[in-house]
Amino acid sequence: MNIYVSNLSFNVTDEDLHDYFAEYGEVASAKVIKDKFTSKSRGFAFVEMPDDEAAQKAIKELDGASVDGRNIGVSVAKPKEERSNGNRGGFQKKSNSNFSRSRY
Repeated sequence: MNIYVSNLSFNVTDEDLHDYFAEYGEVASAKVIKDKFTSKSRGFAFVEMPDDEAAQKAIKELDGASVDGRNIGVSVAKPKEERSNGNRGGFQKKSNSNFSRSRY
């Protein structure tokens, strides 16, 4: 089961996260999401636990728990949504009809 963890302290590492969840069962992966330019934590993470029962117990007991001075949010991660228009947040070309017409 893929688990979403929010409101993390910027000091929490992948290893810390792994250790918090390992108390409830096997952790396949624990990844704090970082800014791609600064490499600083963005304050949320994903944890993958293969045993759904252990994952549900971890969610129930860790949601709202205080970790490094912050109350974290823990829930089942929503599937990543596909973008239908192919726009990845960049600029779009706009057609300007004044430039596309030929002038005589």
